[in-house]
Amino acid sequence: MAKLDLLDLYGRASAWTVSKADGAAQQLDDRTPCDEWDVRTLMNHVLDTQNYFVGVAQGIEVSPPSPDPPPLISDDPGADFSRTRAKVLSTFSEDGVIEKTGPSLGVAFSDMLLHGWDLAKATGQDDTMPDGLAEAAYETIHGKFTDEQRKGLFKPEVVVGANASAQDTLLAYTGRDPSV
Repeated sequence: MAKLDLLDLYGRASAWTVSKADGAAQQLDDRTPCDEWDVRTLMNHVLDTQNYFVGVAQGIEVSPPSPDPPPLISDDPGADFSRTRAKVLSTFSEDGVIEKTGPSLGVAFSDMLLHGWDLAKATGQDDTMPDGLAEAAYETIHGKFTDEQRKGLFKPEVVVGANASAQDTLLAYTGRDPSV
C-alpha cells in the first residue's frame, strides 16, 4: 500500500467542502443526512471538529467535539470554513507534526470529506467527491475503529453491492445510505 499524502488529500477535500459551505450559506435551516442536525449545526460541528484536530496537533489540551456543537459559523460560512482549512493546513505542515499526531490528519481529512458530502446532499448541490478522495478516505478509516468506537462516530454500516463505487462504499461504511 502506497503512503498517502495526507496534506494533499486534506487540501483537496477541504477545498471541495469549502465550496459546499459557500453553496449552503442560504440554507442553514435545511435538514441534513446527520440525524437531528440542520445545516447550521452540521457546519458548527465541522468547524468544532477541525479546531479539535488543530488543538491536538499543537499539543493543546482540548475537549473532543461535542454532539451539541458551539455556534461557530458567522454570516459567511464559506469564509469560516476557509479560515479553518488554512489553520489545519498550516498546523499540519509544520515539521514533524504529522508524524507526532499519528492518524489525526487522516481522520480530519475523512471527516471533512464526508461532511462535505452531507452539506452537498442536504442543500441539493453536486455531491460527487473529487477523484481519488473516496478511495483514500476509505483506506484511511476502514477497519481502524472498534465496534464500540464506531457507535460514537458512525451509524451502522449500510449494505451495498460488490460493484458499488468507491464513494458509495465509503458512504455505506460510515452509515450513510448512498441511494437516497
